[in-house]
Amino acid sequence: MNIVLLESLGIPNNLLMECARPLMEAGHSFTAYEKDTNPQVQIERAKDADVIMIANMPLSKEVISSCKQLKFIDVAFTGVDHVDLETAEKKGIKVSNAAGYSTEAVAELSVCMMLSLLRNVPQVEARCREGKTKEGLVGSEIMGKTVGIIGMGAIGTRTAELLNVFGCKILGFKRHVTGKEPSFIKFVSFDELLSHSDIVSLHCPLNEESRHLINRGTIEKMKQGAYLINAARGPVVDSQALADALNSGYLAGAGIDVFESEPPLDTSHPLLHSKNTIVTPHVAFASAESMEARAKIVFDNIAKWMDGNQTNIVL
Repeated sequence: MNIVLLESLGIPNNLLMECARPLMEAGHSFTAYEKDTNPQVQIERAKDADVIMIANMPLSKEVISSCKQLKFIDVAFTGVDHVDLETAEKKGIKVSNAAGYSTEAVAELSVCMMLSLLRNVPQVEARCREGKTKEGLVGSEIMGKTVGIIGMGAIGTRTAELLNVFGCKILGFKRHVTGKEPSFIKFVSFDELLSHSDIVSLHCPLNEESRHLINRGTIEKMKQGAYLINAARGPVVDSQALADALNSGYLAGAGIDVFESEPPLDTSHPLLHSKNTIVTPHVAFASAESMEARAKIVFDNIAKWMDGNQTNIVL
């Protein structure tokens, strides 16, 4: 098998080769490239690949269709909306993801953003550097706050667990409640969650139903003075609508890790200039621990698929 990695997995090269060694010792070839989003470059690199490995780089219909030997796409990411799954399915190409690798990392950064917003960390840090005081910037504690979590998969549930320790009241929304969820989460309707939450944290996948789930209309249903955290997918939020709500003072602040496109962003993006907004360039998933876990998962995906026991199945 010819295995081609089209972008970095964010781990040291010695660890990458350690993960790839069992496949190479079994007679398979492995080639790793740095990220290049040019489809023609991707096609040239992967045209003879049986297996393509990517992280969050788009993999288009053009690229997938041009790789005539392609049998398996191994996505080192949880979300797969950046892969043309329709084309993959038509060509009979199997797809797996790396579900679970970043659960802790994303949950921790989400809580970090909440704490930073409530305690005005960016503002008081700037004040301190300017030789000034906290005057007018005394923040609030997270204990006792109501946090609404939209999307109660592994990441949403782990975020809820961390917030429960802080003494928050947790509201949850998801389509199908199984009864096996933690008892400290109260499941409510979408509108009820918005209207009762001091903080709304997004952890849902991106699909046609969730695209612009947070828009002008749904923002109006949120509590005045509430905070929004998005560590899910960028298009779940209408960025201009959110920026307008922040600039008008209707919402008190936001923590945004994901956008409509991958950073680097156009510097005119509205959320880069909205009031009391913490922005990070899609880093929630990326910790030293999660990157190592991800690499092990995706190489295990290949081995299992080759053995006829595909895991983390998307297609």
